[in-house]
Amino acid sequence: MKQSIIHVALVVRDYDEAIEFYTKKLNFILLEDTYIPEQDKRWVVVAPPGSTGTTLLLARPSTPGQEAFIGNQTGGRVTFFLSTDDFWRDYNKMISLGIRFVRDPKVETYGTVAVFEDLYGNLWDLLELKKENVFLKRVV
Repeated sequence: MKQSIIHVALVVRDYDEAIEFYTKKLNFILLEDTYIPEQDKRWVVVAPPGSTGTTLLLARPSTPGQEAFIGNQTGGRVTFFLSTDDFWRDYNKMISLGIRFVRDPKVETYGTVAVFEDLYGNLWDLLELKKENVFLKRVV
């Protein structure tokens, strides 16, 4: 049997502001933006450039109770892990675009990492794994 995770949903306040942030500030590619009239919602999918794995589904809350989780889907823990082939290139570009880092860059045994916030306050690791640790599974 072969299975894989294809999308991870991120609850967002507004589709267009989320698309703007992910495509303009994080340089993600907009893969799909389809309106679904029977549910009055959009199917919005983005992914980092060059990514061939899991994508991010930007999802507006479908119930009032879900609104409370915008920016806090995992209780303040790092939620997403953005891998890069050049940490300092991406870190410096993100700083220049106003991305807020809440933990400074640090060199670890597995690679270089820093924690940033997305537009809603969700925490992300920006990390460049050492070549020998490409398949490392890190416990955060």
